[in-house]
Amino acid sequence: MCPHLNPTPEAIVHAEKAQLDFSRHMSYGDYLHLDAVLNAQHPRSPNHNEMLFIVQHQTSELWMKLLLHELGAAMARVASGDLPPAFKMLARVSKIMEQLVHAWDVLATMTPPEYSAIRPYLDNSSGFQSHQYRCIEFSLGNKNAAMLRPHAHRPELLAQVQAAFEAPSLYDLALQRLAHAGLAVPHSHLHRDWTQPYTPDEAVVQAWLAVYRQPEAHWALYQLGEKLTDLEDAFRLWRFRHVTTVERVIGFKRGSGGTSGVGYLRQMLDVVLFPELWQLRTHL
Repeated sequence: MCPHLNPTPEAIVHAEKAQLDFSRHMSYGDYLHLDAVLNAQHPRSPNHNEMLFIVQHQTSELWMKLLLHELGAAMARVASGDLPPAFKMLARVSKIMEQLVHAWDVLATMTPPEYSAIRPYLDNSSGFQSHQYRCIEFSLGNKNAAMLRPHAHRPELLAQVQAAFEAPSLYDLALQRLAHAGLAVPHSHLHRDWTQPYTPDEAVVQAWLAVYRQPEAHWALYQLGEKLTDLEDAFRLWRFRHVTTVERVIGFKRGSGGTSGVGYLRQMLDVVLFPELWQLRTHL
């Protein structure tokens, strides 16, 4: 066989005319600031498994950063009535949550003895204190003033969480869209204290039922309802996978942040974000 029919890997690269000299050009690592990202892992214990624990939580925070980027943009679109672009953003939010669900699959490879070896080095740090997660929950309507306190020592983070706490949630904005379309949403649900937990109302069920009984007449609102349902479905899976992973790794020990651990997380499974969207299904 002729040698030229089997080019070497080096020859292949040269034939592609790939950029190889980055002394005066931005490289992949430069663009992504990989020096900072890949040197942000600082295990405190001598245990091999702590790297898994750190990387899993850091990557989850990066996914949450993107989630908030998309969610904030979607909320602005819903508020302005520009719904079609919001649908794409909300679909992306749901897909990001799927990634966060699968992140727990990797952490679940950590066994109880492996976690016990690094647990003393965590001090009181806990995902319970994630300001990004709190902003997500507040934006989705799970308002709880007590959850501002873990960020009081960081004014710049507290300001972000406080803003999400005081703003109308995604569901509040969706109800405003229903009202704008002429559907009968109670005044109490359009002009309320946004810092208070949402209270379901039968009149809101009826407003959504009007949409779902005539989807062709309210197509954009019908799609909005389904995007919200997709989102909460994904969020429930994320929460459930969190509970099962924690129980698998630490059982019913208290969490490093001081909560009851699995007991607290199971209570959070009962929180319903968009209640009338689930209730209406019984009536259809």
